[in-house]
Amino acid sequence: MNDPAKQRSEPDTRQRLIDGALEAIRVRGIAGISARTVAATAGVNQALVFYHFGTVDGLLSAACQSATAERVEFYRERLAAVGSAQELLRLGQELHEIERGHGHVTVLAQLLAGAQVDARLAEAVRAALGLWTTEIEAVLRRLFGQSALADVTDFAGLARAVSASFIGLELFEGVDPAGAAAATSSLDGLAALLDLLDSFGPVARRALRSRTRRTTRAAGTSG
Repeated sequence: MNDPAKQRSEPDTRQRLIDGALEAIRVRGIAGISARTVAATAGVNQALVFYHFGTVDGLLSAACQSATAERVEFYRERLAAVGSAQELLRLGQELHEIERGHGHVTVLAQLLAGAQVDARLAEAVRAALGLWTTEIEAVLRRLFGQSALADVTDFAGLARAVSASFIGLELFEGVDPAGAAAATSSLDGLAALLDLLDSFGPVARRALRSRTRRTTRAAGTSG
């Protein structure tokens, strides 16, 4: 017969292990992760790692997806309120500062490093990043879906490019803060240009749409 008290405690234990894994990554790095170190951080028996997640990789995958889903949910309303490319960039910068302060950037860097040599972790990190790109793609489609850029823009690909840019800047800043600041300034100029193009009147939009279509067809033919 199942023990009701044990059943009630299992979700709490599972979450403690997830939180313990994230904290252990922040403190020890991905190379220092083991069932023992995670269990010690969570304050539980290490056998529970295998009971709840099967393997340490299983725990890390669950921790990656759980943490990302929580952060995406936290910012969802803010993303939905973004009204321009520059606002999206500003929110990205604010998000970076907050996430760095909480140690989440460190965790992301370590998970990305681990994913280079661990296929299961790579799958989990890819799925977690997909949560962000889905939100960003929705913002881009809302902002520019009716603009002159819509005919020549792969919004799904652009969302991935934006995500990759922010991740790259987060990692870049750790070794070259001045270089990261310069890159961010360049992105700010690009965002301003996108907003300017979107502000054109109907005649200018039609002319720009026609020109971009011709340029795209010419590029396809030459390729």
